[in-house]
Amino acid sequence: MINTAEEFARLRRSDIPAEYERAASEEASVDVWLSVIDRFPDLREWVAHNKTVPLQVLELLARDPSASVRFTVASKRKLSRELQMLLVTDPDSSVRHGLACNAKCELEILRRLAADAESFVREAASKLLPVRSDAL
Repeated sequence: MINTAEEFARLRRSDIPAEYERAASEEASVDVWLSVIDRFPDLREWVAHNKTVPLQVLELLARDPSASVRFTVASKRKLSRELQMLLVTDPDSSVRHGLACNAKCELEILRRLAADAESFVREAASKLLPVRSDAL
């Protein structure tokens, strides 16, 4: 368990593979994640990368000013329907592309992305549509 924002920052910035992996896979409380976001803004994307980060934190990061942070959130398999609905209208096409490539993206969202203004978003969503439609 990661117990403080400082511990997460140290682990994430470490050159030791085992420590780096802890930053990507170990749990922390919501308070710790919020402290990381507040005190180490350069690590917001890495908070989103963590495999155990709770939806409550992803909800905050889905509204982050940085498109790269929102892209990382859009790529998370555990996204709620509400977060998918938010990200499908993201002004940055790379974020919508991240959602279109998400294997857990809901069928309705994929259909919307298959009609996106950007061809690379449409193509990514269209590739998943037949797979998701067959699963129904």
